[in-house]
Amino acid sequence: MTQEKEIELIIGNSGRNFSGGTSITIQLLQYQNNLMKLAILGSSYMPKNYKTLTYLEFLLLTRKKLSNGKPRVFYTRRNDEMIQGLIAKYFFNSKIKIIFSSSAQRIHTKFTKWLISKMDSIVTTSNIAGSYLVKKPNIVIPHGIDTKRYVPVDNKVGVWNNLGFPGTFGIGIFGRVRYSKGVDILIDAAIKVLPENKSATIIICGETQTEDQHYKNKMLKKIKEANLQDRVLFLGKRPFEELPKLFQGVSVVAALSRNEGYGLTPLEGMSSGAAVLTSSAGVWKELVRDGVDGFVVDNDNVEQTADKLKFLIENRNMTKNMGENAAKYIHQKFSVKDEAEKIIGHIKEIRDA
Repeated sequence: MTQEKEIELIIGNSGRNFSGGTSITIQLLQYQNNLMKLAILGSSYMPKNYKTLTYLEFLLLTRKKLSNGKPRVFYTRRNDEMIQGLIAKYFFNSKIKIIFSSSAQRIHTKFTKWLISKMDSIVTTSNIAGSYLVKKPNIVIPHGIDTKRYVPVDNKVGVWNNLGFPGTFGIGIFGRVRYSKGVDILIDAAIKVLPENKSATIIICGETQTEDQHYKNKMLKKIKEANLQDRVLFLGKRPFEELPKLFQGVSVVAALSRNEGYGLTPLEGMSSGAAVLTSSAGVWKELVRDGVDGFVVDNDNVEQTADKLKFLIENRNMTKNMGENAAKYIHQKFSVKDEAEKIIGHIKEIRDA
């Protein structure tokens, strides 16, 4: 009788909202689970076919080392998860090593710096993110995209029409509707450009939380005053399984955040064959090849955004070529499978050290 494998890796999942970090965790799981037996601390938004743990179950599991004498590894992305790991390790004597993965590009608080200083290893997703850390990262592993999930199609117009949206040229912005995501920048640019480009439609796909409703209402008022309410559409939060088809339908994915950690939506769009229009926040200015995969504009710059949006709508063959360039680039360089393999390789190094 074959002995059941021991759980070697526990992945933190303390987020209450579905975020980019949640999406990354889900996409990595399918590959990581084949490389190392794992469990997830917290069940929010996790697929039912993966083992999840309560905090008590986590503490009980990690009381002892693995049968080979090695510690388990706890992989974290959030402050809450670092705290969970440190409490387990130092108050309950859990036999774990803690790894923190950071995409944030901001000056951390003193408390966060202290938490990071207690980690056994630090992974960053870019050199920029690493420059904000109190300790030099052990390794840089860029985020990848599930290139089996986000795939290009030959006929974007056909997909767009099947989705039931007006026009023949789709522009999408994906993520929570809030000021930091720069949705208003796209709206202001659209008001300048769309009246002369009747075949273009914008979809805004993402949740609006209560504290951001006033921000959304201001945009809705502007859209109505410009008589664009039939061509600038708020879709709300859509099921995770619907997203690939939406990415396949749009010809351009916009991502105009005022600040950003990593930001996967432009890469998901590129993987799906869309040209991109991004701000210079986060790693986008490093990853997006300006003029090849789409365009990178200055942060919070409506005029530049409108100018590039107009170009992409009015030069559709070039936009199509940019989308094709982007898909090839992502599929060759930014596979989530490669990311998962690199993470597991590093986990084994830290565990065995």
